[in-house]
Amino acid sequence: MLTNTLNTNEVKNAAGTEVEFTRLSIGDRSTEYAQVSEVPSYPNRLSISHTESGSGVTARRRSVVRFDKTVVGQIDVTTTMRASAYLVLDSPIGQLSSNALPQDTLAQLVSFVASLGASTTILYDGTGNGSVALLSGGI
Repeated sequence: MLTNTLNTNEVKNAAGTEVEFTRLSIGDRSTEYAQVSEVPSYPNRLSISHTESGSGVTARRRSVVRFDKTVVGQIDVTTTMRASAYLVLDSPIGQLSSNALPQDTLAQLVSFVASLGASTTILYDGTGNGSVALLSGGI
């Protein structure tokens, strides 16, 4: 289980700077964190949730890690705007004897979004191959 406070570089911004979060709520299959020292009208939230469906060998788990950040508008400064980014892992848990398959697919996704391929450096600034495609709408 995650700690109630994420304050040791678990979350970083685009500049690679630590962003601290504290737990707001916890349920049976979900939790929500808020950024420490956030402005109340501009929430920055981290949520984690899991749902399961099917049974036996057809059982699946859908896990979501999601960030929602609200800021002042860049064009119309009298309004707010929100961006959301999330990862979904849809795993065939009823057919798994190990986590090798979901670990591999998650590794492929993270490496595509946060690297340039030949390097092992994680890029937080949105310049990874997959991040560029996401940010520009490119394919």
